[in-house]
Amino acid sequence: MKEFTLVLSSPDGDLFRGDAAMLSLRGTEGELAIMAGHIPFLTAVVPCEAKILFADGSERRVQVDGGLLSVSADAVTLLSTAASFTD
Repeated sequence: MKEFTLVLSSPDGDLFRGDAAMLSLRGTEGELAIMAGHIPFLTAVVPCEAKILFADGSERRVQVDGGLLSVSADAVTLLSTAASFTD
């Protein structure tokens, strides 16, 4: 499974910075799943539990208080007003 660089950041600093295989969360227009090679875009994120899937099959869940998701050719950045891992 291909990976991409994922950064989860809040006003308190980076919560996570590393490689991920998939990020799933809820945007203002509905559910999103981001994988390596996704077309670049920018969207608002609503409060939700996001899931990070890693190449080895493990996953982590993070509670996101809303924010902004930026997908570029080489990285995915989630800027949230507040975020914390739930696992």
